[in-house]
Amino acid sequence: MRRGLPALALAALPLLTTITFPAAANPGAPAANLPSYAPDRPAAGAPATLAPLTLFDAIDRIPVAEEQREGYKRDLYKHWNRGLNATDGCDTRREVILAEAVEAPQVAPGCTMSGGSWLSPYDDIIVTDAAGLDVDHFVPLAEVHDSGGFAWDAARREAYANDQASPLTLIAVTAKSNRSKADKDPAQWLPPASGYHCEYAAQWTATKLRWNLAADDAERQALLGLAEDCPTTTVVYETAP
Repeated sequence: MRRGLPALALAALPLLTTITFPAAANPGAPAANLPSYAPDRPAAGAPATLAPLTLFDAIDRIPVAEEQREGYKRDLYKHWNRGLNATDGCDTRREVILAEAVEAPQVAPGCTMSGGSWLSPYDDIIVTDAAGLDVDHFVPLAEVHDSGGFAWDAARREAYANDQASPLTLIAVTAKSNRSKADKDPAQWLPPASGYHCEYAAQWTATKLRWNLAADDAERQALLGLAEDCPTTTVVYETAP
């Protein structure tokens, strides 16, 4: 199963229910017959707030603020670090690629991969060589900085840049689509695969909420425009520690 591509599911949690993971019990009965974009791998052992919201309501929770690019340098956001497993020889980037494989590759010492296949959701392309993939920060690092990351300390910047506790923050896509996106927000760029636009808007919104990031007015209007076309889309997010 792809870790970075949330699946459609029924919303199953009441609004703003707080639970602690891991949890064996069913957290609640279905709240509505609406598809939800929900993380499929919660942060183990950490408290999290899951908020099933309509896309409109989720967008309304993002504070609106002017962007602040001053002081941005990509190397302020240290990546890639040693990943979740410091002994597997794979950094965060390679761990994400492995986790998102549709068909698992062979892995040699040094985390060198051969074979395998991946689906790049931005352009709906099957990739059969890991060298053709980039791991994208769903909300680009420069956009994070503009939207509130400028006030973060080094540890929080690194935490975002390597966030595998949520399957929404990092995603493996074709290098071409990632470089086309660059540091653009939804007012400036949308994936070539139009069928992914609702999911893209939901995942962008969830990531901004997870990390308590703002949106500028043009970005907000673009997201609201997408929400008009995605009336059954709901968002589930977990607040970052």
